[in-house]
Amino acid sequence: MKKQILALMFGIALLFNACDSSKSKNEISNHILKVGIEPTYKPFDYKENSKLTGFDVDLSEAIAKDLNISLNWVEMNFDGLIPALKTGKIDMIASAMSVTEERKKNADFSNTYYMTKNLYIKRKDDTSLTTKDDLANKKIGVQLGTLQENAAKNIKNAIVEANADLNVAILALKNKKIDAIILDKDVAKGYLEQNTDLSSFFEEDDGSSGFSFAFDKDKQKELIEKINQTLEKLKQNGIYENLLIKYQLK
Repeated sequence: MKKQILALMFGIALLFNACDSSKSKNEISNHILKVGIEPTYKPFDYKENSKLTGFDVDLSEAIAKDLNISLNWVEMNFDGLIPALKTGKIDMIASAMSVTEERKKNADFSNTYYMTKNLYIKRKDDTSLTTKDDLANKKIGVQLGTLQENAAKNIKNAIVEANADLNVAILALKNKKIDAIILDKDVAKGYLEQNTDLSSFFEEDDGSSGFSFAFDKDKQKELIEKINQTLEKLKQNGIYENLLIKYQLK
């Protein structure tokens, strides 16, 4: 009888362990994630015919499909993304966000999915700007809350004009209200193609570890691990490579 009772208890324990294992495996499946994005950052995050698109969007959706997760996109200004993450308005950021030591104090990040640089642009007819040092005492436009804003503030006596929308800075530069703009190199390509009166004159590393997906601190450890695994899978099966080609990032 004792052996039968022990065998029964052992069987029940195995059943519970199996259930727990299944729950752990599927706890992020069939889940809806609220994802924060700032959709004025082509080719990573933008709208085409009122539809949200871009490299970040397609990559996130490919990851979600693999993990059986649904994404609910939440649009907001870039400087509001981390505060929204901290207050629970969003669960994840997929918006060309660079990893820095300062941001890591408030958020956890996935593995890097893209590396980029800062590009400095000016009006073509402005011969006074040829190096970064020439920007001392000049007016510089940047997107609010970005690494480019920090770069501009580190330039001697520069007057930094930060705005939530880069289009405002482009217009200001063309109208000679500012002298230059610092922006992401891949984002700058589109603006330079559309505005032939502008040109680049300096390029540098942005000082980050590259673009990553962000999550509230210590809240999504398992999800981050799953996303990292799927990122690697997408790089191996060619989907990641195809997205780079689609958005002219290589």
